[in-house]
Amino acid sequence: MKRAIIILAGIIMMGASCTGPEVSKLTPEQLEAEKGKVALVLEKYVIANEKQEIGLVQEIWAPDPDIVVIGTESDEKLIGWDEIRKVMQRQFDSFEETYISVRDQIIKINETGNTAWFSEIVNYNYIYHGEARSYEGLRFTGVLEKKNGDWMIVQSHMSIPGGSGGR
Repeated sequence: MKRAIIILAGIIMMGASCTGPEVSKLTPEQLEAEKGKVALVLEKYVIANEKQEIGLVQEIWAPDPDIVVIGTESDEKLIGWDEIRKVMQRQFDSFEETYISVRDQIIKINETGNTAWFSEIVNYNYIYHGEARSYEGLRFTGVLEKKNGDWMIVQSHMSIPGGSGGR
């Protein structure tokens, strides 16, 4: 019995000393470089929306079935790239002369450099059925993951401050 307790204690101690594989952390310089790469993806997303290029949007969003967009409507929750693509294409088919400006952008990267999150304020201007419309001060947040060396959006949320809609 005493021998079994000693063996059990040894197994527990060995298990406690094993913390799993060491995960390397990026240097501050590497983290800043990754922030720059994420900023470029977000800029590319603005350009893709302005030019209404669904192919360019597809390069930015992870092709996963569980990515999520929560939009400005109370019931707008899109899951998976296919659903996101369909809604974006409908929007592109309805809007003309889109112009988007971004301010107050904040980007953070986790210490291992594989996950990023952002927030920014967006002004979204466009023509809809011949009428100029705009959303001012949209709050846009999201999460990106580094997949096969590329940053890709896996989740986003856009909200309208104070519940005001497009004018």
